[in-house]
Amino acid sequence: MKIEIWSDVACPWCYIGKRRFETALADFPHKDSVEVQWRSYQLDPSLPEHYDGTELDYLSTRKGMAPAQVSQMFDHVAQQGKGEGLNYRFDNVVVANSFTAHRLIHLAAAFGLQDEAKERLLSDHFEHGKDIGSQEYLTSLGTELGLDAVELGELFTTDKYADAVRKDIAEARAIGVTGVPFFVIDRKYGISGAQPAELFAQALDQAWQETNPLVTVGSSDAEACGPDGCAI
Repeated sequence: MKIEIWSDVACPWCYIGKRRFETALADFPHKDSVEVQWRSYQLDPSLPEHYDGTELDYLSTRKGMAPAQVSQMFDHVAQQGKGEGLNYRFDNVVVANSFTAHRLIHLAAAFGLQDEAKERLLSDHFEHGKDIGSQEYLTSLGTELGLDAVELGELFTTDKYADAVRKDIAEARAIGVTGVPFFVIDRKYGISGAQPAELFAQALDQAWQETNPLVTVGSSDAEACGPDGCAI
């Protein structure tokens, strides 16, 4: 079973959604047969590589939200994140364009480290105030993950994986994704938002049963018991 997750590194609900999905997947009996693929998405492609201002400034000026409303949203998201073991620090968030970070995730996928890269980027962005648009930070992260140094350098000297990121974003539009996180199971089920772990668990079970229906072996008229009694 394949699960594709469209997500942006700059999306706080995407981190919460990741945790809730992981909680459901950890208890899924067939988790070893599940392939998870992270897909790129950008909430604001127009952001400069670095934005001169805080997250509160950014949302209130560029998105037209009242500062009080933004602060209330931060509190709500932080509280929800705390319930998943996450420590959001919106006062320390560095606002930056996430495009190169998505390219790094694609590079990490080539080395089987996609989830590790996604996890670190989300945590570093929302919990540790790292600049996800910084070449220095992304290079350091890639090195820590054990990515090839030459290919890592190519992220900043070429447009490698840029087309892959754009393809993910275009595909999201094509299948009707208008917000993230967005989870797609076997291209049959779509789950929008950071839903409760219980809903993810239900969707996993249902998708698995449809893909792997139970096959009855042997005669259907053999002796058995049912609601009306037992066969004689």
